[in-house]
This record gives sequence, structure tokens and C-alpha cells, in this order.
Amino acid sequence: MNVVGHLHCFVIVAEELHFGHAAERLGMAQPPLSQRIQRLEKELGVRLFDRTSRKVELTAAGRLLLDDARDILSRVERVYDLAERARLGEIGTVRAGLPSDLGGPPVAALIAAFRERRPDLRLELREISTAEQIGALADGTLDAGVVRHPCDARDLELGPLLGQPVGVLLPAGAGLADAAEVHLSDLAGHDLVTFPRDEAPGAHDDLLAGCRRHGYAPPAVHEARHPQFALGLVLAGTAVALVPRTADPGGGAGGGAVWRPLHGEPLTWRTSCAWRRTADPEHARAIADFTAVATAVLRREAGMAPLDAVPAPARRVLRPSSGFLA
Repeated sequence: MNVVGHLHCFVIVAEELHFGHAAERLGMAQPPLSQRIQRLEKELGVRLFDRTSRKVELTAAGRLLLDDARDILSRVERVYDLAERARLGEIGTVRAGLPSDLGGPPVAALIAAFRERRPDLRLELREISTAEQIGALADGTLDAGVVRHPCDARDLELGPLLGQPVGVLLPAGAGLADAAEVHLSDLAGHDLVTFPRDEAPGAHDDLLAGCRRHGYAPPAVHEARHPQFALGLVLAGTAVALVPRTADPGGGAGGGAVWRPLHGEPLTWRTSCAWRRTADPEHARAIADFTAVATAVLRREAGMAPLDAVPAPARRVLRPSSGFLA
């Protein structure tokens, strides 16, 4: 006997309390439907419905079994769903996005930490900008990511907000290189190198707005997709870059560039994990494990620190929050 098929018929009849309407929903004739219910009743040894010419009602046994029948059908549906996901290669994989400028050590540390925490899962990482991550999270091609704020995080879950104070990368021979810290207004007249706007539009705009608020309106803004290109412009003496502190600010250039903090820490880049909601508890746990590991690695390897909690509606308009990480 096809128990699952008979239980499905039972649930539909219980919802309609009308064999004709139930048969229409099931796309079958009414006599075969009645026969299926009778066979199920015979197999279970109980009567599920009281039937008269005027109405159909659940018996006490039918009411008792209905919730369990629905639960069984839900579990069967989940089995088929898992089988389909396995066929498509989605089982046991967390697909995550990382910004291209995150740097090698944090990426390596993230892979190692996740492998240690969840050896049963495969971590599939993509180098992808915040703007692209938001789209990929929305359409389901990514499960989680590391994004820069502000960004459009509607319908996404966000992890703890992490921040990095921004300083300035200068040529070693520049006059400001001798200062212990630099005011943003001291950079007047210098071009600025920053990440491309299309990678994180909100963070890019907020960075420039923060500069203007503190007296620095760069004559020109050069976009550098790779930190080494930005460093090259700085070493050429044509611009300065606003970046978090790095372990080697000279980039291996023999001390050709120096990093100095900004007075009062007027600029902070803000970062968090983001992920799409899922009704699958196992997949949700896998995503939670990734975001926990990523947050810990960002704090330890990229020098990020937790920021004060921000109400959910405000998390879309934080400022500023992107840039070069190392």
C-alpha cells in the first residue's frame, strides 16, 4: 500500500471535508479517492471520517491522527528536498563571499578555522564585492558573506558590527610622515586613492562625505581595485590613501610608505557578516558556524573591534564602512 499517497489524500479530505472538492484538488476522480481512504482506514483499523449524504466530518480518531499525518508528509517532503539538493551538489557546502581586499592571512585563517570547526562541510569562497554579495545573497547563489556598511541589508541577517579606525598612507618622505598623527584637514591639496565605488557604493560615498566634514576635499579621487595599485600611487607621491593600519604599510617597498593615525579617529570602516535566512535547520546551523568563525577571524587577523549595538533599522545607514583590509 502507498501509505504516503493515502496519507496525502486523508489530509486533503480532512481540510476540505468534501470528497468532491478534495478530488478536484488532487486531480483525480472521486471514486478512487474514496477507495484510497477506505484502504487507509482498513490498514489502520479505525474509521477516519463520518460520512453522510449531507456532510463529512472527522472522527475522534481522524482528528487525533491529522497532525501526525501532516508531520509525516512534511518529513517525506524534506527527504525529497534533501535528495534533490544532494543531486545538485548543495549538501554539505557553505557558499560565502569575501571582499577582494581582505588580504591573504585573514582568508587563510578563516579557511583553517572553519575546517577545524566543521570538518564535515565544504567551504566554497568567492572573491566578490559588497554590492555583488547583496545581490547574490538575495538570489540564493550565496549563503553568507562579509559586507561593508552602509549597504542595503533588507531581508538579510547581520552579525556583530566590527570597526577599524582609518589612518593615512603617505610617502615616507612627505612632511606629514614625521607627525605622530595627522588631521584630515592636513591632507588638503592631496589627491585621494580609494576603493572603486561600484564595490561598495554606500561606503565609498560615506568615506568622501566624512573627509569633507573634517576639512579634506581631495582635488581628485583615484579608484584602486587592488591595494598594491593604491600603494603605487602613494609611492609615486601623487596621492594619499585612507586605510586601516597594516602590518607592512610600505608593502615591501623598503619603507617607501608610512601609515599614520588620524587625529580623533574621525573615520571608521564598518564590516559585518551577512546571510540569507533559511528554513533548513541544518543549513542554518552551518551558516551560523561560518559567521561565528568569520567574525572571530576578522577580529583576530584583521584587527577589527566590536562596535556598539545598533538598532536593526539603523544598520542600513551606518557610516562609513569599506576599504582596504590587510
